[in-house]
Amino acid sequence: MVKKGLGRGLGALIDVDESQNNGVLEIKITNIEPNSNQPRRYFDDDKLSQLAESVKTHGVVQPIIVRKEGDIYRIIAGERRWRAARLAGLDTIPAIVKDVSNKQLMEMALIENIQREDLNPIEEAEAFNRLMKEFSMTQEQLSVTVGKSRSAIANSVRLLSLCDEVRKLVESGELSNGHARALLAIENKDIQLRLVAQIIEKKLSVRETEDLIKRLLSDKKKEKTVLENKEVYSDIEDKLKNIFGTKVKLISNNKKGKILIEYYSNEELDRILDMVEKIPNM
Repeated sequence: MVKKGLGRGLGALIDVDESQNNGVLEIKITNIEPNSNQPRRYFDDDKLSQLAESVKTHGVVQPIIVRKEGDIYRIIAGERRWRAARLAGLDTIPAIVKDVSNKQLMEMALIENIQREDLNPIEEAEAFNRLMKEFSMTQEQLSVTVGKSRSAIANSVRLLSLCDEVRKLVESGELSNGHARALLAIENKDIQLRLVAQIIEKKLSVRETEDLIKRLLSDKKKEKTVLENKEVYSDIEDKLKNIFGTKVKLISNNKKGKILIEYYSNEELDRILDMVEKIPNM
């Protein structure tokens, strides 16, 4: 049966009740091809082998869903079962043939994988992004379709802003979704990679990674403030230098500081004092 409670589900997109044998055909394995737009790209070889052993013993219990395309059938849902059946040496596989649009084809492939929790975070993000770009779906529409909140979809798609190297580590499972989301706060690619090296080497938890990034951003903010203050002080020093005609230095310590006006002779000191005395209210 199709799993309930997740968005509209496959049953809402196409009229299929996989618990019934009505409309189920036995189709040759060689006449079936996978969906090139399938969101899932990674298939665990060990789990696939285990499924193939089960298929050898019990057969394919749940039919796959396909679309007729000329002389071949394109998989809508059930590619893993199809791969396991091939591995088990089956000649045919039970399938339900449905006439669906390209948009429905991608929606159903995405929904099936989400229901089975088969997609890694990057695959899921790319699928959401493609549906929004190629079929002009909004985050609200996707939310209804896949049964996830709009904010969850937005956060998922944001993972695509990570650099390629980090995305590959998320795809392979070396970095978790939590680690990836923490890294979104860092825009610089080189800094992202340095942080990833620390995460993997020190086996940092998501919380430890978040704390590390907070400290880094805090240090960067302080550094930026210092640089901005230096620029302001430099402008003030230049203005005072032009006024007094000699080198002026600002020395700051938090909110306090000193103004040092240099002179190189008694005559120059007298000139500077004359200038100071002419300042209004002095």
